[in-house]
Amino acid sequence: MYKNLEQLLQEQKNVKVIDSSIDYKDYVTLDLSATHTDQLNLDLTNALIFEAFIENHLSKNKAKVAFGGYLETRNLYRRSTVFKNEITDERNIHIGLDLWIKAGTSVLAALDGKIHSFQNNTALGDYGPTIVLEHTIENSTFYTLYGHLDLNSLIGKEVGQIVKKDEVIAKLGASPINGDYAPHLHFQIIKDLQEKKGDYPGVCSQKELEFYSRNCPNPNLLLKIQ
Repeated sequence: MYKNLEQLLQEQKNVKVIDSSIDYKDYVTLDLSATHTDQLNLDLTNALIFEAFIENHLSKNKAKVAFGGYLETRNLYRRSTVFKNEITDERNIHIGLDLWIKAGTSVLAALDGKIHSFQNNTALGDYGPTIVLEHTIENSTFYTLYGHLDLNSLIGKEVGQIVKKDEVIAKLGASPINGDYAPHLHFQIIKDLQEKKGDYPGVCSQKELEFYSRNCPNPNLLLKIQ
């Protein structure tokens, strides 16, 4: 019987993309929606203030990792012309999953696969160092993207290099190397890379949402963080 990618993702077990020693019971959700950050009057333009906010959230909840953000509408991107300029609609809907934890944390390959591409996306608010892996399960080929890494994560990488599930492929970067954010991993699943290499939109406009929500299924189908 034919299975779509969403079904195949749900069948995978024991998948992690950061530090395998941290149990999912030590994760806590984080709401960065526009309405919530507006209520908090949180300065999203200052990475150090943002990082202190994350650390406080983790401490208050006795957690080690904060996660969330899939299809979340955010004000986080307004500081950068990467997400809004005179000729494009505002892109403010997040289409990956963010996992917030300190810089230097190990990043793991979600599944067996190979390196499709990698590059440093250096614009303000962009991914910084980024790796894209290619995977095939039961004749379904798809991609996982790992953004906001440190620069050393790109050293020694080769296109086509085989990676194994749970293999450490990178470390999380600090600001400003990571696009000038509080340290975190942007993890995204992509069905069709649309010929892009080392990059793929992680944020879309309302007008594009129908396409991107289909092309980039919820990463938590794979991770299963409760």
